[in-house]
Amino acid sequence: MEDQNPLLTPYKMGDFQLAHRIVLTPMSRFRSYNSFPQSHAILYYSQRTTSGGFLIAESTVISRAAQGFKDTPGIWSKEHVYAWRPVVEAVHAKGGIFFCQLWHPGRASDQSFESNIGQPPVSSTDKPCSPFRSDTGEVLLEYQPPRRLKPEEITGIVDDFRVAARNAMEAGRFDGVEIHGANGYLIDQFLKDQINDRKDEYGGSLENRCKFALEVVEAVTNEIGANRVGIRLSPFSNHLDSGDSNPEALGLYMAKSLNKYDVLYCHMVESRAEATQEQSDQWSYSLVTMRRAFNGTFIAAGGYTRENGSIAIVREYADLIGYGRLFLANPDLPKRFELDAPLNKHQRDTFYTGHPVVGYTDYPFLKDDREYHEGRIEYHV
Repeated sequence: MEDQNPLLTPYKMGDFQLAHRIVLTPMSRFRSYNSFPQSHAILYYSQRTTSGGFLIAESTVISRAAQGFKDTPGIWSKEHVYAWRPVVEAVHAKGGIFFCQLWHPGRASDQSFESNIGQPPVSSTDKPCSPFRSDTGEVLLEYQPPRRLKPEEITGIVDDFRVAARNAMEAGRFDGVEIHGANGYLIDQFLKDQINDRKDEYGGSLENRCKFALEVVEAVTNEIGANRVGIRLSPFSNHLDSGDSNPEALGLYMAKSLNKYDVLYCHMVESRAEATQEQSDQWSYSLVTMRRAFNGTFIAAGGYTRENGSIAIVREYADLIGYGRLFLANPDLPKRFELDAPLNKHQRDTFYTGHPVVGYTDYPFLKDDREYHEGRIEYHV
């Protein structure tokens, strides 16, 4: 019996009716000059929009003091609200659902782009982050030793997340926000015991290390409503030295704790996300217990293909599957998955060049859908 590809089946995520299960995950693109989204972002996101498709915008900075990388977008001012508006409107014009990812990089920052030049970046700790290296091992950025945040300063950053969420809802009205709690950035720097060496109420026990993240969740949900809030977590990731001694316990505790706030979705990164290409094709069960514990929509991301993404949906290991590099290189990814058409290869050396076209809006679409006949396969549980 021939069945429809499970990734292309509809799904109701809270109040949002999705046409398929394929999600554009947030990816830093470094093309928002001086922190403002540009006209080329309108084309980039609209290219990847389908009616009923779910897109999450690239990491978007919550405050001037958190502008830790060149040409990453912000959402802390009214000017940013106006700059985002045509981008959001373009996605909505094609029927897409669009969330803004709220981000503070913490110690993983290049201070030359922040407002407090000459001051150290902030973190849960005063331990420095290892240098950022290229695929060949070349040192691209030396991070400065951070300054440990005081408890009263943490309250201010929680409020920055709240204000940024409110701004996002004014920016042509994003449909919601995703709190960036993953990949070694500020929230993750509190969550992980490899980084967090605090002795106060924000450090030590698992409950204490999760306190900051959950305070952000509470503030944001109170501001814009839990039905418009998601969070991204990566308990298994070691990116930017963000390892944890018991990632399973961390992920499970956060999944259960999020239920108290009734957030719309939990977006988790697979343990294989940093594996080699060969290893990334191996099946992973790392997120299953967390998926079972969380009451809302569960999005899994990290090294997924068309085939294992479909199997994950059939086996109910996730409700939606996030795609990053595949969606970057294939703006018509849902159509290619539908037709089982060949995929463009991503060009890593153009990821972060800052060019408004190259490696951004120049990946080709299918020339003619009629060149491919729709392949149907069975997905066995």
